[in-house]
This record gives sequence, structure tokens and C-alpha cells, in this order.
Amino acid sequence: MLKFVKNHLESITGIEIYPILSLLIFFGFFVILFWWVLTAKKDYITKVSNIPLELDNQNDTES
Repeated sequence: MLKFVKNHLESITGIEIYPILSLLIFFGFFVILFWWVLTAKKDYITKVSNIPLELDNQNDTES
């Protein structure tokens, strides 16, 4: 099955650009995500990390 797909894809002109674009998009996404994590403010990280605990406390008081 893989032979059939590989031979079929090799016959399409200009198809070699798609794996390169996919790799660049994948790499770019994780570079941007890494940059965002390094530059995120500590106050924001603390606030967001406490959201599940705050929701749990609200549910306990309502019951």
C-alpha cells in the first residue's frame, strides 16, 4: 500500500514543497510557544495556574 501511495505522490509536480512547509510550520509554532513561555509574566502564570483551585473552592462552597 505504501508503495502505491509513494509512487503516486512522486508523480505530482511540486509536491516536494509540502513536507518542507509542514516542518517549518511545526518548528515555527514550537519556537513561538517556547518564546511565549520564557517571556510570560510570573503574575500571569500564577493567576492561570490557580484557576482550577479557585473553581474547586467555589464548587465546595456551593454544595
